[in-house]
Amino acid sequence: MKKFRLAVGSDHAGFAQKSFVIEFLRGLGHTVEDCGTFNDTPVDFPDITCDVCARVQDGRADRAILVCGSGVGACIVANKLSGIRASLIHDIYCAHQCVEHDDVNVACIGGLVIGRKVMEDCLVAYLAAEYSTDPDVRRRVDKLNALDHRPGGAR
Repeated sequence: MKKFRLAVGSDHAGFAQKSFVIEFLRGLGHTVEDCGTFNDTPVDFPDITCDVCARVQDGRADRAILVCGSGVGACIVANKLSGIRASLIHDIYCAHQCVEHDDVNVACIGGLVIGRKVMEDCLVAYLAAEYSTDPDVRRRVDKLNALDHRPGGAR
């Protein structure tokens, strides 16, 4: 498996699982930056999400992982940011398919939704996946990327 530079962050609802995720990823040989939160005091998930995604946007990280209660809020925020394609990864199929067909660079996990073994399996599938070279897939992702530059956003 390719080794990645990963940015990992969580809100207070995902805090309990974040250290597990970080240690698991480091155990696989990846370089991991812990972007917070650093305790279970309530924080706003949009702030953590933007901080984590900034590392992907500017090239400090190859991919990112966000852990919050459901993963949904982080996914919504991340997908509003230019150059970011985020997906929930609560099962193995979506974990690899989102990279293969949608070139996802941010995985969102619900720390209150799935258990640690499923998290491990999903993270392995997400990180082992490679973006497809199929021209149809590439054309579709090019259209997604074009939305980042469309005045007024997607319509």
